[in-house]
Amino acid sequence: MTEASHKLNRPTFRPLPGVALPYQPRSLWLLAISLIAMIALVIATLLTGEFTLSPSGVWQTLTGQQDDSLANLVVLELRLPRILACLLVGLALGLSGAIFQGMARNPLASPDVVGFTTGAATGVLVLLLVEGFAVTASLSVGAMVGGFGTALIVYLLAMRRGVHGQRLILVGIAIGAMLAALNSYLITRAELESAQAARIWMHGSLNGVSWPQVLPLLLWLLILVPAAMALSRRLGLLEFGDDIAAGLGLPVNRSKTQLIVVSITLAAAAISVGGPIGFVALAAPQLARKLAGTGGITLIPSAAVGATLLLAADLLAQRLLAPFQIPVGLLTGALGGAYLLFLLSREWRRVD
Repeated sequence: MTEASHKLNRPTFRPLPGVALPYQPRSLWLLAISLIAMIALVIATLLTGEFTLSPSGVWQTLTGQQDDSLANLVVLELRLPRILACLLVGLALGLSGAIFQGMARNPLASPDVVGFTTGAATGVLVLLLVEGFAVTASLSVGAMVGGFGTALIVYLLAMRRGVHGQRLILVGIAIGAMLAALNSYLITRAELESAQAARIWMHGSLNGVSWPQVLPLLLWLLILVPAAMALSRRLGLLEFGDDIAAGLGLPVNRSKTQLIVVSITLAAAAISVGGPIGFVALAAPQLARKLAGTGGITLIPSAAVGATLLLAADLLAQRLLAPFQIPVGLLTGALGGAYLLFLLSREWRRVD
């Protein structure tokens, strides 16, 4: 065989979406813009509200120079943990959605669409309403057990000659619908006070989030974010398709299992703090991909966009109908539903 034919038969590779793309110029610009937006939103959240503060007053409170006990309570015990919870929950959901969409190669794939989020909520509701637990660590365990149990059921039902994205999504939607009915049943069977608290939690709310809830989530992310980045190369190969990934030597099923574990754990950790906040995991990876101009899902920009989206949504939820506060999950659900209609209409136009 001639040298020319060797060159023709030599495989060509494009950058892997999970590794090289985050360092492209547009991705770096997106990260910079997201950081600026997050800083602006944090400042707006700290300064505004029923109890307004000047920038110097907030700075003195944060640095321990403020003797005003009310300012210390509002900034350090109410607003600051809520801001950090928004950032961490949004980051976790954006990263979880990016992993799942990249693995399934489907823009509609996310933990909340395929029922993993609903299953995690079922685990929390069982502990809250049946067992009577209210400790943050216990709720995290319930979310993990519910999320992984749902994933196992969906995975087993979808497994037929390998797990394919479309079949996984359809089975997940069906299981999620049944679990949503079970969640409603659990709430109707609970005592009135517990049922009201559970219903508010099911809408996805960050009202009353405190440091004992935020710190365990931070510890989870310190473990899960490096794990996600370590699997980013495998995710990038899976975006080429199962056959190509297997041809390049990737153990496809094992890689998908590892990615699903990380994705569900991220979503469950977020749910244990903020409740089942919908559509952030769905929209953040797609918005990051479009704004960064990349051909595939990128992890770091998706996490940054998820944190920015949730921080902006929570600020709107607090200020839109003040002094009444809207559960942030209702706002993200409305915005996410509109975004889902946009995605579906675009797909319909392609078919036509």
